[in-house]
Amino acid sequence: MSDLWRGDWATRTRIITGLILFTFSFFHFLNLGLGLFSDEAIDWGQDTRQVITRNVLGETIILAALLTHAGLAIAKLAARRTLRMPAWEATQVVLGLSIPLLLIKHIVHTRVAHEVFGVNDEYGYITVLLWDTVDGAWQSVLLLIVWTHGCMGLHFWLRATAWWRRWFPVLVGFAMLLPGFALSGFLTQGRRMLLLFQDDETRWDLMEDYHWPDRDTFTTLITIADYLLYAFWVILALATLFYATRRILNWRKSVRIRYTNGPEISATKGLTLLEISRVHGVPHTALCGGRGRCTTCRVIIEQGGDRLHPPSAAEAHSLAAVKAPANARLACQIQPSHPLTVLRVFRPDGRRDRAHASQGEERRLAILFLDMRGFTARTTGQLPYDVVFLLNRFFDAIVPGIIGANGTVDKYLGDGLLAVFETEDEKSSARAALKAAENISTALSEFNTKLVEEGGAPVAIGIGLHLGDLVLGEIGAAGNAPRTLIGDSVNTASRLESQTKELGVELLISASLLQAAGHATDCLPLCVLQLRGVSEPLAALPVKQATALPRILASEQS
Repeated sequence: MSDLWRGDWATRTRIITGLILFTFSFFHFLNLGLGLFSDEAIDWGQDTRQVITRNVLGETIILAALLTHAGLAIAKLAARRTLRMPAWEATQVVLGLSIPLLLIKHIVHTRVAHEVFGVNDEYGYITVLLWDTVDGAWQSVLLLIVWTHGCMGLHFWLRATAWWRRWFPVLVGFAMLLPGFALSGFLTQGRRMLLLFQDDETRWDLMEDYHWPDRDTFTTLITIADYLLYAFWVILALATLFYATRRILNWRKSVRIRYTNGPEISATKGLTLLEISRVHGVPHTALCGGRGRCTTCRVIIEQGGDRLHPPSAAEAHSLAAVKAPANARLACQIQPSHPLTVLRVFRPDGRRDRAHASQGEERRLAILFLDMRGFTARTTGQLPYDVVFLLNRFFDAIVPGIIGANGTVDKYLGDGLLAVFETEDEKSSARAALKAAENISTALSEFNTKLVEEGGAPVAIGIGLHLGDLVLGEIGAAGNAPRTLIGDSVNTASRLESQTKELGVELLISASLLQAAGHATDCLPLCVLQLRGVSEPLAALPVKQATALPRILASEQS
């Protein structure tokens, strides 16, 4: 399951229904903006949009999404143990609760009026109905609230993805433009309709075309809207009563929580550990806001873990995805009822803390060692800025090829790097490393083309690929211990990379990696190397240029 879909059924349902409503709002506002051009344009947009939204299936999906999204949000708010939350989350909640208060009238005077009284609720009817009224101003505010609420939800759902961070400035600019486009279309359309309504004959023709509601019909519509608003206030009152009752029942219950490298506090039972942290002002990282979609709030349970309820399927999946130890839990998912001693894995400054127990792990994985050839001679006499600029451009060009093949850069080594491929098994790890080498070579060729066009000399590299046993863990002083890898296999990959220069090739691949990837080595032109620091001779495949790797490996199968 993708990281974006982590969480329980309620969380995933809120995401899906929110996406449906966001899509509906996006095209609704885009349609409204067409009023800038002509009556025909805005009517064409409405007719096209309603092909989807005004049929049994479309209406059912949108109404179900609206009621489900609002219902789950109110239920989640009522079930909270505390109303303490980050400012961004509080803003989103307030905006979300204000939407029904303003949306009910809009729905009644458009959708209900159309279905019950046969009103032709085209944009012309709506703009005239709202023009120069307080309700018109509030509907403009509603547009801004809906769009802001939706954009916030989308951002806090996608902000952990690389593509979203990369495109975020562009998307923010677009998000700022759309409401202005929609409101401009509304104002332009309204002025056109106002001019048409100033002519008596035209006005009566339009009112007949719109099947304009009479006084009794308007009275009925207002009454329906009032009853729906009363119902919404009753639902909010019941949610408030439920919340208050829970707080009163839990008021006298308490549990002791001791934070490693932090305070010891007495907290109300029934709260999640993350809520306890927030209530007592204990800094606790939680990028998803405590929804169980990320693992940044996770803690190591050092004492008292045997008396906690077992993790749900969603929590267990999230912890397994980050290879968390057995005594790790998500603070937003556990409700301590007995004393606990916990270590917050992530500190408020974004760094990781370290548990008392070892977090080392031994795995058999593929690693890639890369180095730029002739870097010292190339940069002699250059300004430090020029050296750093070249290296950053170089890494910007080749690293995406590693990440795209499910690799991770473990560390940068001046003009080189070490990458590891942490996949589910040896075969997929080895294949990912081969794909990364090919990607790097392709990217380097494009990078060199640009350098030559700028009058510079092309860059040459050496790559060593090997698969073997590694030890992965947090190595270093407490509070400053990055997760890294060590072992003889790292040294072997480094020695393979060094040999590429002597052999005049771009890539050397150990036979163990090729075999793990499922390639028969008998038909490949392997060479046997005696590497410095490696006790036994090592068979490896030399590749002049890594872009030729698929062709070479294909020939082995023919």
